[in-house]
Amino acid sequence: MRAALESLLRARKLDSTLPAPGEPRPAEARAPTGRAELDRALGGGLRRGHLSEITGPASSGRTTLLVEAFAAATARGEAAALVDAYDTFDPASAAGRGVALPRLLWVREAGDAPRALKAFSLILQAGGFGLVVLDLADVPSAALRRFPCTTWMRVARIIEASETVAVIAGAERIARSAGGATIALGAPSARWPGTTNRARVFGGIAPAPRVVGLR
Repeated sequence: MRAALESLLRARKLDSTLPAPGEPRPAEARAPTGRAELDRALGGGLRRGHLSEITGPASSGRTTLLVEAFAAATARGEAAALVDAYDTFDPASAAGRGVALPRLLWVREAGDAPRALKAFSLILQAGGFGLVVLDLADVPSAALRRFPCTTWMRVARIIEASETVAVIAGAERIARSAGGATIALGAPSARWPGTTNRARVFGGIAPAPRVVGLR
């Protein structure tokens, strides 16, 4: 798997989009998420070199936040990667919201959480990505609990002092590094724009992210 991934990165010229290892980086370097109010709460964005998480129930806006973060990263000229454990990502709608798909590596799995985690680790080890997301939102809680806590400690160590932001998305809290953030989403909140009750139409889900864990 690793050889195939490295070959793909070279083919798509995504293996040199960030500073080389060892180059100095600003203290507390952060990557804006593309959502102004969330970035203010985070102190400018998600910390590079750390593992963060986005949690919330179905239809709470997890995917919206991820797509906005991918759009912001690819707009900065960075390469991004998504490990999609249940193959639920919609590239067409993501492109419509500003994600530059040629700069996004999409790894699709069919519910195999261990394989998704392995792919996530390999991408982080390969380096060169500004944002790497592991989407475990549809993985059953029982399957997630089979991973020992040391699993996430190893993931956090892979990206220490790097320019990469690593994010885990799930229905519940899973893990983050000491310098990472936990962004929690509550129950779905629908938008119904219109001038009168009779004229209102469904306008989508309005995510309401809260930063509940940050150092």
